Amino acid sequence: MAKLVVHMAKYAVRSFSCASKENLLSFPISRMSLHLSRSIATTQCLKADRLYTETHEWIIVDGKVGIIGISDHAQKSLGDVVYAQLPDVESVIEKGAEVGALESVKAVSDLCSPISGKVIEKNEAVEKTPAIINSSCYDKGWLFKVELSNLDEIKDLMNEEAYNSYLKSDPH
Repeated sequence: MAKLVVHMAKYAVRSFSCASKENLLSFPISRMSLHLSRSIATTQCLKADRLYTETHEWIIVDGKVGIIGISDHAQKSLGDVVYAQLPDVESVIEKGAEVGALESVKAVSDLCSPISGKVIEKNEAVEKTPAIINSSCYDKGWLFKVELSNLDEIKDLMNEEAYNSYLKSDPH
């Protein structure tokens, strides 16, 4: 069991940048369950790294790559998403520019890029089955990945706490 827990801790350190070997291996192994070690390594890391725009897109930055999607607030406001037009791979996009659209039974919403860079991947599963956005906007419903061209643009984005305050204060 101890070897398995150590192996999982090493995997978590490689997979999640905010985890460290010291933090994960400092728990008493005899009392730590495998489930507990996974939840500590994954849940808080992903939430802490997500940044938001005023137009309700989110981004998780890992090195020079950003994974982009829409917030839970946005998907709830849209309703059932029936069509997703995502930017093409190799497209060069600018921060704030319209890069696609999401269509729901209620409305059509422009998709704006939270960051500048080159699109390196798009979520083809979302284009085939747009309802994934409604069921899993932060996990399986990510929209596209960008190789960032200007890391300083991240400073203009909101962390989760600031975004939640923004939602409470602004009539959108």
